Amino acid sequence: MPIYIEMPKLSDTMTEGTLLKWCKKAGDKIETGDILAEIETDKATMEMEAFDDGVLHEILIHEGAKVAIGSHLAVLLAEGEKPPAPGAAPAPKTAAPAAQSKPATAHAPRAAAAPAATGERVKASPLAKKIAAEKGVDLTRISGTGPGGRIVRNDVITAKAAPAAASSTFAPIPLPPGEHRRIALSGMRRVIAGRLLQSKSTIPHFYLHIEVDAGELMKLRAEANAGAEKSGQGKLTVNDFVLKAAVVAATKVPKVNAAFDGDAVVEFDSINLAVAVAVDDGLVTPVVRDAQHKSIREISDAVKDLAARARTKKLKPDEYQFGTITVSNLGPYGIDSFSAIINPPQSIILAVGAIVKKPVVNADNEIVVGQRMSIGLSCDHRVVDGAIGAQYLAELRALLENPALMLI
Repeated sequence: MPIYIEMPKLSDTMTEGTLLKWCKKAGDKIETGDILAEIETDKATMEMEAFDDGVLHEILIHEGAKVAIGSHLAVLLAEGEKPPAPGAAPAPKTAAPAAQSKPATAHAPRAAAAPAATGERVKASPLAKKIAAEKGVDLTRISGTGPGGRIVRNDVITAKAAPAAASSTFAPIPLPPGEHRRIALSGMRRVIAGRLLQSKSTIPHFYLHIEVDAGELMKLRAEANAGAEKSGQGKLTVNDFVLKAAVVAATKVPKVNAAFDGDAVVEFDSINLAVAVAVDDGLVTPVVRDAQHKSIREISDAVKDLAARARTKKLKPDEYQFGTITVSNLGPYGIDSFSAIINPPQSIILAVGAIVKKPVVNADNEIVVGQRMSIGLSCDHRVVDGAIGAQYLAELRALLENPALMLI
């Protein structure tokens, strides 16, 4: 039976992909693991690998086309298998398969099928069935991403956790007379518009702000970078210290490292630190996993690597999914302070401003030149109350004003 290679769902927010390049041509022999094509999602450019052996009989989608998830891209035949009759292709799936955690398998296997109709046996792993029963998820409404279309754990979790996307369709705006340009939204910009509208529409935000004395932080950074220069290491940025402090503070106030899940609050054991990175089309938040176990230097190196690959769309899905707290720093752009929008389903996001020299009153009631940094905390009030947010910011302030504590 022919295999219809489909556009996979390669990220939690992906609704369509752009087929950038075919790496194989019609008539080529295909082996499992071969790179078939390059796909651009809303966040990265990824390689689509073969999931079966066979011969690439026909390419259905040309390079550069935008394709909805589940749409047929090409036809793969087994050795010696006859081509399907014209018009014999099954209808593409109307429900997109769940996001995969790795880019390795990018199209449905030979036995993959749409969700089973009522009364049919559902192919699912025992763990997937257990989670579905606990969460009240209807397995017949899920398309499996496992071997043979089998529903696996991540399929159920994604189906449960993914909230209905807020509509990003707006009424046409009145335009003033004169010439203007209409610039179509990129896939990334559409996702940003939808997710941020969803966040502000469904998450009850509240905001807290503090001003931090950054004098000791700047001294320690200068000393650390002097030593780094002698040893040939890269310099640490102010943001590296902020990121480390954000993580350590979350270990002291673990209730902020959590998410709202309908009838429960889920608290995470690991702190997966998402860092906002500006790219040409918008914003990406690559994730430093298990950041609570990493030093300032390890966090710095990880963020530099992730940011560089984010800007060239080379991130893998597991490098930008499942963050638990986010830090957005606009200080390098000259912004003194701001309030950020929460990145769902997380419960907090830190907004970091620039370090500014200003007159301050010291312990001796003298007016001196000080270095101050404004930090804002946006909280999901369903998860984080004002007192918890204040405790978190107090821990953050203590670490930034006494940065040597982060080295202990």
